[in-house]
Amino acid sequence: MIKITDAAAEQIRAAAQQPDVQGMVLRIAAYQDEDGDVNFGMGFDQEREADEQLIVNGIQLLISMPSTPFLQGVTIDFVEMSPGDMRYIFIPPYSAEPEEPEADSTAAE
Repeated sequence: MIKITDAAAEQIRAAAQQPDVQGMVLRIAAYQDEDGDVNFGMGFDQEREADEQLIVNGIQLLISMPSTPFLQGVTIDFVEMSPGDMRYIFIPPYSAEPEEPEADSTAAE
């Protein structure tokens, strides 16, 4: 379903050590807007009853069922966008252009 690169997993593990996210799990979300574009987001959250749980590259993930179809084959990476500007990106399958998460992410620090 989802892939997480080693670089992204390392940064997520570091972010998970922050005191304000202790006991939370990384939620990955995706939705399609009115124009048909798929938007991605991620952040630490509490588990909800209907969540799907996965472990990918040693990272526990929460995914709500409405996000599942949009996350098939997506890769999450952590890359340098420009000198000194490191960010998480979502790479959809068969896409030449990665997507940055839409919302501010606790995990992005």
